[in-house]
Formats: sequence, structure tokens, C-alpha cells
Amino acid sequence: MKKIVPYIMIVLVTALFTGALVAFLLNIRTRMEEGRPRPIQVVDLTEETTDPAIWGQNFPREYDGYKKTELKTSTRYGGSEGISKLTSDPKLKIIFAGYAFSVDYNPRRGHYYSLQDQKETLRTKNYKQMGSCLQCHAGGLKNIYEKVGNGDVMAGFEKVCSMPLKDAWQYAQHPVACVDCHDPKTMNLRVTRPAFLKAIKKLKEKEGMKDYDPNETASRQEMRTYVCAQCHVEYYCGPKATLFYPWDNGLKVEEIEAFYNNYKFKDGHRFYDFKHEITGAEVLKAQHPEFEMWSQGVHSKSGVACADCHMPYMREGATKVTDHYVRSPLLNVSRSCLQCHHFTEKEMLERVESIQNKNRALLDRSETALVALIDKLALAKKRGVPEAELAPAYEMQRTAQWRADFINAENSMGFHAPQEAARILAESIDYARQGELIVQVLLEKYPASSAVAGGGDASVLK
Repeated sequence: MKKIVPYIMIVLVTALFTGALVAFLLNIRTRMEEGRPRPIQVVDLTEETTDPAIWGQNFPREYDGYKKTELKTSTRYGGSEGISKLTSDPKLKIIFAGYAFSVDYNPRRGHYYSLQDQKETLRTKNYKQMGSCLQCHAGGLKNIYEKVGNGDVMAGFEKVCSMPLKDAWQYAQHPVACVDCHDPKTMNLRVTRPAFLKAIKKLKEKEGMKDYDPNETASRQEMRTYVCAQCHVEYYCGPKATLFYPWDNGLKVEEIEAFYNNYKFKDGHRFYDFKHEITGAEVLKAQHPEFEMWSQGVHSKSGVACADCHMPYMREGATKVTDHYVRSPLLNVSRSCLQCHHFTEKEMLERVESIQNKNRALLDRSETALVALIDKLALAKKRGVPEAELAPAYEMQRTAQWRADFINAENSMGFHAPQEAARILAESIDYARQGELIVQVLLEKYPASSAVAGGGDASVLK
């Protein structure tokens, strides 16, 4: 009997352990079931459901987050409140002289204001803009393009892009909305901007992927970046061509520049965004190349998507949802950064600010060099230096300004790819100073005594 007792004890302990384990696993399963999202189908959603508030009836948690993009936010180099860039950085008035950004360059507000801000800016009030601007500022673009194109999205896209912006506004009722990133039937992430679909197809062809369509091929993690990259990119949206993304050669600053340098408008002229009012140089204007810069950084190489940092997962009770309060990770460090980086919030903020401060200092030096070049060019023009001899210096202005603006317009102050940003700014400084040397030689060749009538030595900035 004594020999049997140990075996009975083993059986009992095993049974108790097995029972406890089963109970534990059942508890986990119960909690997982509790946390699983169960959207209540209050309303039927279609392509024509462009109002986020209607989507909010089925997805109240996500809509609560979306509504918060109305709130004012502020970081050291970004946010939705603060003074105009033209006030904080007066050199931009000279750099963009003669262009819309020289009269209005306000802080970027949240998605909630994407359409309203476009209607209120002096860039649309004082300058004629094209309907292509709707591409990134209006909600329900797929539905708008289908209506204008009588069911053909591409035809509607081209028609809207070619009409004046004030005429295109009649089709836009809401800012960037749920339907722009989610299929109304399946809720799957999707890309709805035709220009992105065309550009990413060409980009993937360089990698050997033919007929690439992210809506059919991309993983969910890739789509958590692509839905953002529909708009947070460099593009052309002027009157001389249908809106396009310049990615044929690649995403790096010099690859995009090469595309523009080789691009010819219908009249045969080389691409440029505007002629500089002071120098007459045909220069480029970067938009907001977040996707292009992110693609060169360590987060991209590590498989981190835009949404991982700007829309991190959160819990409400037992429910896990994606935070639709899209904002800077610096305002949400615990969930945006510390899920991967095991440091304190203070340490992470210091790291980011150190990177941004260094890039801001480089950007300041770049803009100073660029303004010095513009100053010398203005003096050379006053002295009557022939345009043909100034052409190489104009090219330096174009090259230097493109690089400085690429970082200034990009919404991370270099953080998305710190080393790449520093490289770009170093090149900008170098090209601007090379341009100065070119002009200095010409000023010595054409001294003040040979200036044309009405000229003189006074610099445009003095």
C-alpha cells in the first residue's frame, strides 16, 4: 500500500496542475474574446459614405480618435499651433520670392482641418491653384473621381486635376476621411489615390515586380505605411501636367531631382516649379516628402510602419484598437516608442531632440548659404552680367535650394533618416557656396564701373 501512495499523489498533483492549466487557458481565451473588436453595424457603409461621423456610428472608438485631430498640438519643430514659418525663419521669404510660399507658410494642422486649411490659406486665395490639390486635402476621392469621370476613376482624376481648384471644391464635402484608407465593405486598408498607384507601380518595376498593385499584393504592415504615403510625399500638382509623383528613378533626393531635370513639359521646357523673383532661376519646390525620407531610414529598414509610431495600438478596457488620433510620436512616447525602445520617455525625447537640433542647425547654415548666393546673383544682375554666364550659378541655386527645401518641407526635421538628412543639407551648403564662387568670379570680371545704368553695388539684402 505504501508503494501505491506516491503514485496516487503524482496522479492527483498532475490532475490538479492540468485542471489549473486548462482553467488558465480558458481564462485567456475568454479575455481574448472580450477584447476582440465587434463593430455594430448601425449603418451600411458605401463608397458614397464620405462623412467620418457616419462611419463613427459603426466604429465609435476610432472616430473618437479621429475627432481629436482637431486639437492643437505642439512640438519643438512641428505641431498644429505656433507662428508662421515665415516669421520664425524670415530667410524663407527670400528663398521663395515670387512663389506662394513666400506669402503663407503656416504650421500644419491635423487631418480634421485638411480641407478647411486649404480653403483658408493665402496660397489659394492669392494664387490660382489647380483641382489636383484635392488629391491630399479632401475626403472620398475615389467617389469624387468616379462621379466626375462617369464611373472611370482615372478619367475623373484627370478632369479634376485640370480644373481650377475653386471649381473642384464643389465636389469635396469633407476633409481626409475613413473611406480614403478603408474599404467600406471589408474595412481592409487600401490605397485610393491614383497618382500613388501609378508611381508605386513604376517604383516596383525597378525591383523586378511587374503590374504591382498594393491593394492586391502588399502585406497589412506595408499598407500601414502606404495609406499614409498616398499623400505624405513629393509630387507635382501644377497646371502644366496631371498630378504625378516623380519616382521613376527612385526615392532619393538626387533621383527625384534627376527625374525633374529630364522631364519636359508639353511646350518642351525643362521642369521647374517657379522662376525665382530675385534671380530669375528656374527652381524646384518640395512638398512634404515624408515617405521618401522615411524610406532611407532605419525604421523603414526594420519594417516599422508609419502607423506603428503615428497611430500606435492602444487599449480601451479589454479592447485593442489602432489609435486614430494621428499625431507626432513625441506627444505619445510611451506607446509610440517604448514598445520597441526600452528606455525612459525622457531619454527617448532627448535622443529625438538631439537629432532634430543638429539637423535644424545644418538647415540654418544651408539657408544662410542659399540666401548669400541669391544676394550675389542679384548684385551680378544689377551689374549687367550676361544671363548666359550666370546660368551655371542659377543651376547651383536650383540644386542647393532643392536640397534645403527637401528637408525643410519634410515633416520630421531630419528624424526619419538622420544621416540622409545631414548628407542632403551638407550638399546644399556645398552647392550654394560653389554658386557664390562662380558669381564672385563674374563680379570681378564685371566690376562696378561697368554696371549697366541704374545698377550699383548695393546687395538685394542690404
